[in-house]
Amino acid sequence: MSAGTQSSAIDPDDTMKILIASDVHLGYNEKDVIRGEDSFIAFEEVLQHALENDVDAVILGGDLFHIANPSTNTLNRCTRLLKTYMLGDKPIKLEFLSDQNENFLESTVNYEDPNMNIAIPVFSIHGNHDDPSGFGRISSLDLLSTNGYVNYFGKWTDLTKINISPILLKKGETKLALYGLSYISDARLARLFNEAKVFLEKPEDAGWFNIMVLHQNRADRGPKNYLPEKSLPGFLDLVIWGHEHDCRIIPEENPAKKFYVSQPGSTVATSLAEGESIDKCCGILSIHKSLFRLDPIKLQTVRPFVFETVNLEEFADELQLDEGDVQQKVQNFA
Repeated sequence: MSAGTQSSAIDPDDTMKILIASDVHLGYNEKDVIRGEDSFIAFEEVLQHALENDVDAVILGGDLFHIANPSTNTLNRCTRLLKTYMLGDKPIKLEFLSDQNENFLESTVNYEDPNMNIAIPVFSIHGNHDDPSGFGRISSLDLLSTNGYVNYFGKWTDLTKINISPILLKKGETKLALYGLSYISDARLARLFNEAKVFLEKPEDAGWFNIMVLHQNRADRGPKNYLPEKSLPGFLDLVIWGHEHDCRIIPEENPAKKFYVSQPGSTVATSLAEGESIDKCCGILSIHKSLFRLDPIKLQTVRPFVFETVNLEEFADELQLDEGDVQQKVQNFA
């Protein structure tokens, strides 16, 4: 747990266990005969870890799907996996205390739906790959929410101001305030923060552990093209940061604001970037009152990806790069 606190004397009935993951990108390269199964295999491993660790919930940081309008094959595979691992007779130990009409658009939390038999509730925001589009601004996550498989939160229709009302969950003596901010273009979000038009409502009583889940550029990619951590309010305890694919899941403290940031990274490589070569992980987040611990789990089913940098100047003479078809020679060398 944070601050080096030992967990040996902590009552498990007062401890929330949550699996966190992000950027699953279901359906990525699904028609490729070699890599087409990769995204589904990795997601299944994530859900298996949730089941094996007897977690109270799963939180996903956006980009569950690789495209906004996934194929029927991808939707079918996703719902089958959620049905297999998230449904069952296990009692839900999380009390839902907030106004569901404020937390979810046109839906209720799935484990309180008498028509569903949820064993492990999944909470997810959307990312830039699976954001709402087309007529009615409906996303693939809306479909999963309507079907009762996912609790879709953090969706905004009014982009002139953002007022985030947290999902309030309680287990024993531990209280969690969960804030969701689905993907918004970095330039627009930067403007809203600069104009003080982003508000996070705090619970009236004290003693809440505050988590924010978002999906934005974290690395500085130029003015108004990322979300500076300093823009976020200091009362947060932990930020789960989706979108960035390199795994930095071990919580890092922001020295100015004193909250921690966990960046799960993606579960499948979708680009030839150095960050994709880092081990892929999900994690088990344990929360007890104001304390927390995050235990990374390295995914074993992810296809290995090796990234190396080669200085062609060192091979110029060997490859005779000063003559002939240089591009073809480099391709043959690679």
